[in-house]
Amino acid sequence: QLQLIQSEGGLVQPGGSLRLSCTSFGFSLDLYEYAVGWFRQAPGKEREGVACISGGGETTNYADSVKGRFTVTRGSDKNTVYLQMNDLKPEDTGIYFCASDMLEYGLVPDYDFWGQGTQVTVSS
Repeated sequence: QLQLIQSEGGLVQPGGSLRLSCTSFGFSLDLYEYAVGWFRQAPGKEREGVACISGGGETTNYADSVKGRFTVTRGSDKNTVYLQMNDLKPEDTGIYFCASDMLEYGLVPDYDFWGQGTQVTVSS
């Protein structure tokens, strides 16, 4: 009933850019009211927090590895969150997930609802 649907990822050259979206369906409230986090998982590694935005606001936090390159924003429709990724590096490669929670805010993967995940590959 409660779903987070992510846009498709893709293959991008090092130094390139890509924007991912996360849209909610079936939530009682607009996604704007929920904290949203972005996480990624590379092969053989644990899922790690990348970026997050607070519920009911636009306070953001970023992992040191992406700070200055990635930006998380909310869409005007109140049910979409974006992750803008610039100056992509090969180490950014992985499966990217969005997640939402009414309470949790941060880069720890302790969120209640998760998107399906989408592959992002940075390679020449």
